[in-house]
Amino acid sequence: MKNINLIDDDIYNLFWRIALPSSIGTVFQNLYSLVDAIFAGRMISEIALAAIGQTFPIYFIIIALGIGLSIATTSIVANSIGEKKISKASQIFCQSLGLAIFVGIIISLFGIYFGPTILASINNDQDTLKLSSDYMNIIYLGSVVILLLMVSNSCLAALGDTKSYRNVLIFSFFLNIILNPILISGTFFGYEIFKPLGITGIAIATILSQFIGLLYLLYKISKTEIYNSFKNKYLVPKFRSITEISIQGIPASIGLMMIALGSYILLYFVSYYGNDAIAGFASAGRYEQLLFLPLLGLSTAVTSIVGQNLGANKPERIVETYTKAIRTGVIILSIVAVFLFFSAELSMRLFTDDEDVIFYGSMYLKIWAFGFPAFPLFFIPNATFQGLKKAIIVMYMAILRFVLTPIIVVTLINNFIREDYIYMFIGLTTIHWIIGILYYRYSLNKIKNLIKN
Repeated sequence: MKNINLIDDDIYNLFWRIALPSSIGTVFQNLYSLVDAIFAGRMISEIALAAIGQTFPIYFIIIALGIGLSIATTSIVANSIGEKKISKASQIFCQSLGLAIFVGIIISLFGIYFGPTILASINNDQDTLKLSSDYMNIIYLGSVVILLLMVSNSCLAALGDTKSYRNVLIFSFFLNIILNPILISGTFFGYEIFKPLGITGIAIATILSQFIGLLYLLYKISKTEIYNSFKNKYLVPKFRSITEISIQGIPASIGLMMIALGSYILLYFVSYYGNDAIAGFASAGRYEQLLFLPLLGLSTAVTSIVGQNLGANKPERIVETYTKAIRTGVIILSIVAVFLFFSAELSMRLFTDDEDVIFYGSMYLKIWAFGFPAFPLFFIPNATFQGLKKAIIVMYMAILRFVLTPIIVVTLINNFIREDYIYMFIGLTTIHWIIGILYYRYSLNKIKNLIKN
């Protein structure tokens, strides 16, 4: 971290040094999810594959809350460091940890009582519903660990350290490969050691590996200036700090929850075509997420760089970061789109041999590949606004993009053009480009005005 200066170093160099470790780590994070889906489909059943797939909207709400807290922590801590207010940075981190514990407890209580009802509204097949509930109950109970891990990572990211979380994700990936078959089957090298846990074992492996990762990140934080400025009083809830975190975190979380709601809406329409369509669409989504990783790493770098330069009052660096990140992102995602298109069917065969599932998943990926180069037009402006502590703009865009657009587009296509799985995604890809271009032009002007004022 001593070698990274977010205020003075070359922008492209910072992209490389921050985004690359973050992207590598996120590759393993998404491989982690892929491994879960593969073990569910191969070791349990096609129903288990669909069961994990349909939990995504609910699981993502937990992730959305964690990312909201993380975005708030990253932007405020980075801004405080840019202003040379290390004590404030330490206090904000401590307050974020407290909020993570509180939110995790609420998630556990709410999820266990209301989760099955929400899942049943997506797909009321009883076998699928039981497996989904068994899996999510463990995730609910472990949500405190998930949120604490994400907040701890955000503190390090604000300092320019994305390597530590990369190490956690790589370790978790390999630990998951070891734990999943053991916990699913209850056997170790052919010897039965306990009763098979099935899909519950997949969830237990997730929480266990994240807990080990949390301990490692806390150790890394203990070596930073954030820890050196720590005081016990920072652990006492402070209304002003909690309010500051909430102002940034709540809009970001709501915006991300719109992704979960949008996934729920799409799953609702996809469910018209049966469990094979759900399994194919959900599995394809996991593979698709893997290819987003360079863009996610780039977004992490943008938020950290913008946050510190805002605190250091260097507006020209903020605009430079935005424009260079857009350019870099479009080039990378165009290359990724070509790979996605040609690897679509092969990737689906990793999950299953069922031809119907493969058809639904591969068709979605081939159509959606044409929309990939437009994603930087959303991600980079969002990351910039988060660094500028204007997360409310991101929330409004998420509502438009993930909720209103799917409802309007899919309803119009199904009712007035053709009720067809393929047409549905052609329409969504087209409108995705239109909104992306408009958002890019709006964001550039808005960012310049915010900096000027």
